[in-house]
Amino acid sequence: MAGFGPDLCLGDMKYDYLWFTMRKKQSFKISGRIIWLSSLFLGVIVSLPSLIQHQYNIYEVIANSMITFLFSLFVWYFNIYTLPVYTSKEIARGFAVYPLIRNLLVGVAVMFLLSYIQQQILTHINFGPVMLMFEVRGVLINLTFYMFIHLLYQTYQGQRVSIELERSKMDNLAAQFELLRQQVNPHFLFNTLNTLKYMVESGDENSVDFILKLSDFYRFTLENRKSDLIRMSEELKILQAYIYLLKARFEHGFEVDLQVSEAHKSSSVPPFTLQLLVENSIKHNVVAPNKTLYVRIYSEGDYIVVENNVQPKITPESSTGIGLENINERYQHLLGKNIEILPDNKKFIVKLPVIDEDSNN
Repeated sequence: MAGFGPDLCLGDMKYDYLWFTMRKKQSFKISGRIIWLSSLFLGVIVSLPSLIQHQYNIYEVIANSMITFLFSLFVWYFNIYTLPVYTSKEIARGFAVYPLIRNLLVGVAVMFLLSYIQQQILTHINFGPVMLMFEVRGVLINLTFYMFIHLLYQTYQGQRVSIELERSKMDNLAAQFELLRQQVNPHFLFNTLNTLKYMVESGDENSVDFILKLSDFYRFTLENRKSDLIRMSEELKILQAYIYLLKARFEHGFEVDLQVSEAHKSSSVPPFTLQLLVENSIKHNVVAPNKTLYVRIYSEGDYIVVENNVQPKITPESSTGIGLENINERYQHLLGKNIEILPDNKKFIVKLPVIDEDSNN
């Protein structure tokens, strides 16, 4: 979580926010050249028997070819347009009968319309037998294209799922690395040890508690860094140990208000999520006794909300957006939802969807 000013810092904030929201998924496509050439090929093929016999009416041949060509085009685009939305659940459903029946009925209606138009142009043709021939041809074309397109689409979906799984694994590894790097951040450790040195030298009676909290924090880090989810109550313990260390360093320049409901304490959260958001607020904002950084963590509906006041540093630290991206990727992987980020010039707010037992299952 980052606080930013109206000028240069606001651009960094937008970069953090857009880092993961601008990632686009490619859609399933079939080349227009394939569609048009295959439709034209079918139109030519159906006219060959009449041409070979050398006894034909050129207008009937042209009409026959045009109807097949137009119907093939329609079937291509209608089948592609009515493909299901890309989700992992679509693959588990397997072959669906209803879409096939729907497409066949629509195809029958379209072919009847084309045959009727032909009858209006070439009135000498016996409409009944010709219409029946076209309908049978239309059903065969529809079935062939339907099976072919859905075979391609299922293959495409399977590849996308495999890619998504691999990407999720890589993102999870990257998130773990980022978390570990954040927890053993040399600057944090250096500042913490300096604070401890000062407390010991000045005979501060809280030195022992400080050492215990530092020990607790790194013990929590080692115990939970490989977990996908931990209880919110455990996450709050990690956060409280972290806050204690920060309070010893910043004193009245840093205040945290924890108002997480009892119901949400039994929910789950990716480990160190709250700690990373608090750390980001310190990274991007001035923290001083005369400019206190206020961080609020509270329950709001189905969200855990983390917000801080914005008071940007004169020289902002560089930001890659990886912290927010990692948090968002883990929520997408575990819950299928995105975190919400609501930045402005006064407050920076991140809303984390609550992960209960049902959602996790």
